[in-house]
Formats: sequence, structure tokens, C-alpha cells
Amino acid sequence: MKKLANCLLSLLFIFLIYSCNNEEKEEQEEVQEETIIKYGIQVNDFEIIESTFPKNKTLTEIFLEAGLPKTTVFYITQNCDSVLNLRKIKAGNPITKMVCKMDSTLQYFVYEINNIEHVIFDVRDSANVVFYKARKPVEVRQTKYYGEITSSLWNALAGQEMGAGLAVEMSEMFAWSIDFFGLQPGDWFKVVFTEEFVEGKSVNLKSIDYAVFNHQGKDYYAIPFMGSNGKIEFFDADGNSAKKAFLKAPLKFARVSSGFTSARKHPVLRIVRPHYGVDYAAPTGTPVMAIGHGVVISKGYSGGAGNMVKIKHSNNYVSSYMHLSKFGSGIQQGSRVSQGQVIGYVGSTGLSTGPHLDFRIYQNGTPVNPLKVVSPPSEPVAKDKLPEFKALRDSLVQVLGTIPKK
Repeated sequence: MKKLANCLLSLLFIFLIYSCNNEEKEEQEEVQEETIIKYGIQVNDFEIIESTFPKNKTLTEIFLEAGLPKTTVFYITQNCDSVLNLRKIKAGNPITKMVCKMDSTLQYFVYEINNIEHVIFDVRDSANVVFYKARKPVEVRQTKYYGEITSSLWNALAGQEMGAGLAVEMSEMFAWSIDFFGLQPGDWFKVVFTEEFVEGKSVNLKSIDYAVFNHQGKDYYAIPFMGSNGKIEFFDADGNSAKKAFLKAPLKFARVSSGFTSARKHPVLRIVRPHYGVDYAAPTGTPVMAIGHGVVISKGYSGGAGNMVKIKHSNNYVSSYMHLSKFGSGIQQGSRVSQGQVIGYVGSTGLSTGPHLDFRIYQNGTPVNPLKVVSPPSEPVAKDKLPEFKALRDSLVQVLGTIPKK
């Protein structure tokens, strides 16, 4: 019995030691604080103050207000140009102050240049300040998106974080083939694009990779392929360049307020007469672009047309831009202009009831409907490259949809 009692006491003693050790271990684990990392810095001992760069203040003022010595601040402002141009600091950009919890002294200061890049100022040792540029980890994802037009391309992309950027990029990609002011309900598109994500949030539209836009029942493809200039360009399903001699419209994001007709009641004169152009309603100051390369043959005030620019293009085409508020920089009679160059700005000069652009095209002196001009394409895919192009096209079409067999 005595041996049994001793044995039980020994077991109890071992159990108590084990329990105490286990409890001590659990307490240590509970006490151990989770490591918090921000901008690559362990910030457990810091108070984090997030705000934006204030208006009408300089980096010098911010550092001095934070209590940094004048000599330290002077050193920073004289030597940080390699990582941050102080003249390009933008009010409203995010900033972060990391302050010591013990004595409230500034330890780190972070200025975000954009969603990805930022500059870190390590001021823990005022005699040995360090500053450097860093980047947040970026995840690249490819996304496929289908949209249907109910009112505008802009609204059709409203469900995407990069919707505004996508609308601009797509309107530029198809600018030569689709009149975005003439979109109809039921038009649709599929687009494959690459986005950059930071901390799970989409922060940048990196590129549009390929797309198809169905407008009034016709498919318009944008297939990326190496052009004759050695650069990646977009081509249609037949290998013709997406770029053409003329843009479909001379301005972005406006609406057609009056079309091409042989009989229209003039809004000012109140008489019926031909309107051999297209009116685009847009706010005063909206940039107006040359639809193609050419030479300015007329620039100035022209009665009811107001401020007007006329440009002569190849194949005996002339384009006319009327009611401008002012002219583009460098636009003079005889000057050469490039496709997409700003030649003026929307206004309401001359006989006009409100800001708009009266846009006209003439061929061999005869007015033609700008919305129906068929513009010749630029250089197509080289013949010896067509098999390679078609193989790429067919693989991408599997993602976008089918093309008519020819």
C-alpha cells in the first residue's frame, strides 16, 4: 500500500509540473503580440497617423511642425530629389506618420506618389536620415468583361472599378471604325484587359489586350499583332489596321444634336435650309481634334460659322470645324496637322444658340455625310505574316466569340 501511495504521489507531482508548464506556455503565447507590417516596416511600437498632404504647405513645414531639427530638414530638402521631386508633391496624396508611442516623436514619414509607389523617410536618427522609394506588392490579373449598351459605353462599364479608363481606352481603340455618338441599345462588346491590384484593390488599367465590339449587328475586332513599324498594333479580323485615314468623330464624349440633312430649320434664322454637317453638343472648351493628317487651308472668323478651321486631306477631302471658342496652339493657315491633334475648342461663336461643334466633310468640293464616310485603312498585316496572324486571331476569337467565315 505504501508503494502504491508513493507511486500515486509521484504521478500527481508529474501531472502538476506538466500542467504548470503548459499553462505558462499558453500564457506566453497569449502575451506574444502579432507582428504588424506597413510599408515593409514593423509598426507595433508606433502610433499610425494617416491623412493627406495638406494644401498650401510644404514638406519642410510638415517636418518642422513634427519637431525635426532645422539642420535635418534642410538636409532632407537639399538631397531627396533623387527619390522625390518636391515641386511635384500633390496636395491630397496620402501621407502616413509613424510616431513613437512612448514620446510622440516622429519615426517614419511616408508620402504616396501614386497607388503603387511611395517614398519613405526614416527619421529615427536625426543625424543619419534615410529616404528611399519603394513599391507596394502588385498583383497582375487578366479580366474578361462583357457589356451591353443601353445608353452609353460609359454606363455599360460602370460595374468595373476601371470603368472610366476602359471607356476612354476602348473609344480610342475603335475610334476609326465606330461612331461612339451613334451607339444603339443592343450593341455589345467583350474586352480582355490587364489590371494591377494592390492589397486586393484594382489600382491601374495596365492594358487592353484584345476586344470585339458589335455595333448595329457588325463585329469589329481589335487583335494585337506586330505592325510594319515593329510595334504591336491592333488589326481587324481580316488583318486590316484598326487605324484609318480618318477618325470617326473629331471630339470625345459628346452627343449628336443635329445630323446631315438637305432641309433643316435653322435654330437662329428660323428658315429651312440644308445642314451639310453634324452638330456635336459639348461643353465650351471641349478639345476638337483633326480627324486626319492634313494642311490648314483656312483659319479665322467666318460670319455665321464663327471661328472656323478648314483642313485639306489626301484624296481631295476637306474637313471643316465651326463655332469654335478658340483655336489650338500653333494652328495657322498653311500649318500641317496630325490626326488627333487639337485644332480648337468647342464654343458658340457665329450664329449659334449654344456651345456645339458643327463638323463637315467635303470630297471634291461636295459635302458628304461625316457619319457615313468610309475611311481607307492604314497598312495591313504583311502577306507573309498572315498565317501567323490568323492563328493568333483564331485563338483569341475562342475567348471573344466567332467571326464570319470568308
